Amino acid sequence: MAERHMDADTPVFAIAVAAELAGMHPQTLRQYDRVGLVVPGRTAGGSRRYSTRNIEQLREVAQLSSEGMSLPAIARLLDLEDENRALRRRVSELQSALRAERQNRPGLRVFAAGAAGVIPMPNGRRIRRSTEVVLWHPRGDRDRQDRERQDRERG
Repeated sequence: MAERHMDADTPVFAIAVAAELAGMHPQTLRQYDRVGLVVPGRTAGGSRRYSTRNIEQLREVAQLSSEGMSLPAIARLLDLEDENRALRRRVSELQSALRAERQNRPGLRVFAAGAAGVIPMPNGRRIRRSTEVVLWHPRGDRDRQDRERQDRERG
């Protein structure tokens, strides 16, 4: 039999156990499920199964409700916590991908500016310095100088 990975989101607790762990009546859990406040997983037969994260949410709902927070406000807070958790997980994934990319492609993120433009450079290699002098003129001055030169040539 294959070993299953268990985490905080794995639905394992039947409603009676979850209610006891959360310090609530099973009917309260059913009501919270109906209104979408704390939604458990379901078995193939349709029975509710609560995860440890669901139990934490139920306890949080009880605490916030006892402090006077409305159920719609609690629902919004739980949604924001879920979104925050998902975003943190995505940031972690992206950081891991970036680390792997940097390890697999060392040196390809070094650039140098030369006469030909910006070019990628192997890590540890330096571009040879140029002793050329480049004279730069703002665009407006260049146009004026071109017109003056053309006038002289015609004239």
